[in-house]
Amino acid sequence: MSIMADKSAQKKILLKTIGKYVKEHRLKSKKGILLLSYEFDISNSSISKLEAGERDVQISTLWKIANAFGMDFSDFIREIEERLPENFKLIDN
Repeated sequence: MSIMADKSAQKKILLKTIGKYVKEHRLKSKKGILLLSYEFDISNSSISKLEAGERDVQISTLWKIANAFGMDFSDFIREIEERLPENFKLIDN
């Protein structure tokens, strides 16, 4: 497997992990995509694609989502990191 293919696979894992986490928290908060998008100024299509792992999300959007869930951004990222496979790396040392 080439380095580019490997990075692409890692990116897919990361996006799927973020999406699953966001959807779980949105459902826990009993908010629909439309309400979440309205309250936090994020397009509903962005949230939908994010939850499906199909959107490479901007940091500012993740920050808004963390705030929507009442979380500090660093805690949000830590939660995502804990859900990634063991030894997962996007950047090689």
